Formats: sequence, structure tokens, C-alpha cells
Amino acid sequence: MPKSMTGYGRGQSQGCGKRVTAEMKSVNHRYLEIQVKLPKQYYALEERIRNLVKQHVSRGRVDVFLNVEETEESPRFVKVDKELAIAYYNSLKELGEFLKIPLNITLFELCQLPDIIEIQEAELDMEAFWPVLQEALLAAAEGLVAMRQVEGDALARDLLRRQQSILALVDRIDSRSQVMPALYQKRLQERLQDLLAGVPVDEQRLAMEVAILAERSAIDEELVRMRSHLTQLVSNLKAAEPVGRKLDFLVQELHREINTIGSKANDLEISQLVVEVKSELEKIREQVQNLE
Repeated sequence: MPKSMTGYGRGQSQGCGKRVTAEMKSVNHRYLEIQVKLPKQYYALEERIRNLVKQHVSRGRVDVFLNVEETEESPRFVKVDKELAIAYYNSLKELGEFLKIPLNITLFELCQLPDIIEIQEAELDMEAFWPVLQEALLAAAEGLVAMRQVEGDALARDLLRRQQSILALVDRIDSRSQVMPALYQKRLQERLQDLLAGVPVDEQRLAMEVAILAERSAIDEELVRMRSHLTQLVSNLKAAEPVGRKLDFLVQELHREINTIGSKANDLEISQLVVEVKSELEKIREQVQNLE
């Protein structure tokens, strides 16, 4: 059964002194678009995250949110830029000699100058951290896919119900079209009798005109194609792979066929049935926009 493009999933994991929370939400989109929002120190893992999402989703806009919390105090160390300190000292000494001011600077004062001392945290081993992050992402992706599947099943049931409604309307149009030639002949005879005022009508000529009119308004081919498209719609709804784009194409073709039927049929009852079919097709089109 097809999946919806709307869903949400959340996953958590813990390891390497960190707690990871991953959230994924998806909405309709013509193609697959992935937006990843994560702390800047983990940017190196963004491409891996995108590849993981692609393994579970083929269409829709997917937003991925990552939150990383420290569960253990990470090691910190002091980095001293000795070359910069020497450069500071030499520059101050040179300035003091130029201005004839004695250089009275302590080591503590020197260390307070910008960028000489920097407190740094130990660099995270991304390879060791990736399995922890991957666990949270997989849980979120599975939740997302499960929700998309549930909604997709509901959409498929609705589409199948509407397919049956359209098929019944097509059958009624077909039945009505079978009696149209006789109705054309009757209408034409009545008009000719009114116009000719009792003058005999050439039956052969009348039959020829009726045949021409029936040929122009014939909708047999359109009905055959509509039934074929409706059958394909059911087949696609039972397929395992994403079918949203295929269904969108089928709905366009169904619209084209029913528009042709409406333009050909010179009959009020068929025109009313065509309006009902169009209404159902529009509802199908809206639902198909939500399918992966």
C-alpha cells in the first residue's frame, strides 16, 4: 500500500557521554528535499544523516532536528599560544624603549592579553559517536515511516472507494450512450415533421444523418480508456513502491477523457453524470497529492 508524505518520528540514544534526541517531520513536496538542523560541531556528519533519510523516504520535504546533551563532563585542557605571547612581549618591550617607559608586566598580566590562553574541550571522535547518533536517527525514521504508512493506508481506502464510485458513474454513462442513437433519430424526425408540415421524410436520408450524428458523439473509446485507467489506479494502490507520481498522471488522463465525453455528449443526463465524475476526480487529485 502507498505511504503518505506527512509524518513524524522521534528517537533517542545515549553514548560517548552524550544524549541524542532526533526528530523528523515530513510534508508534501514534489521531490525529496531534506533539511538538517544540528549543532555546528557535528556538521561533518550531515551527509551521512541525509543518506540515512534517503534510505527510508523517497519523496516529500523532510526536516531533521538533532539535539545533543552532555551526560558526562567532557575533558578540557588549556592551550597556550607561546609564539603569540613572545610576540606580545617583544612588541611591548620595543614600544617601552621607544617611549622610554620601563616595561613592568607580570606573567599573569601577559596571559590576560587576547588569544594567548584558550580553554578547549577534547575533540569528539566522530567515528565513535556516529553509531550513537545513528541509533536515534533510525528510531526517528522508523517512527516517521510508520506514521506515513498508517496515513497512506487511510488514503488508499478512500481512493478505492472513490474509484468504485467513478466506475459506477462510467457504467451509467455507458448505458445512457447506448440509447442515444434512437433518441437522436426520434428528435430529428420530430423536427423534420414540424418543418416539412406533412411532407414525407426520406427514411434513408434520415438514417444517414442519424448515423453521422451518432458517430460524432460516440464515446466508446473514451469509456474504454477510463475503465483502463481506473483499473490501473487500483493496481498502483496495491504496489509496494512509491506511486504518487503515477497516480497523479492517471488522474490527469481521467480528467482528459471525461472532458472529451462531456464535450461530445449532447445529452443532459450524461452531462450531469460527467459533472459527478469530475467532482470525484478532483477529490482523488487532492488525495493523490499527499502520496509518496
